[in-house]
Amino acid sequence: MELEFSTTAIEWRGPAPFVFAPVPADESELIAESARELTYGWGVIPVEATVGGTTFTTSLFPRDRGYLLPLKVVVQRAEGILVGDPVRVRMRLGR
Repeated sequence: MELEFSTTAIEWRGPAPFVFAPVPADESELIAESARELTYGWGVIPVEATVGGTTFTTSLFPRDRGYLLPLKVVVQRAEGILVGDPVRVRMRLGR
């Protein structure tokens, strides 16, 4: 499954602060429909994502009936992303 969307970078504080791109509701619903086949446990789903000119692998995290795409520090730096910035994401779900 491939998806493309725009969102706003947010910070979520867990044990350490992280920057995420929240997946919009419509795309989250599509993901949820296939989550059982895609997850490798705890609802976490592997993805290959592209933000700007940077492609990376990571995993979506379920959160508040949606999903969060972690934006690795290397991606933040390469694309100049700060909390509150608009982010355009292309991603492919699955292994």
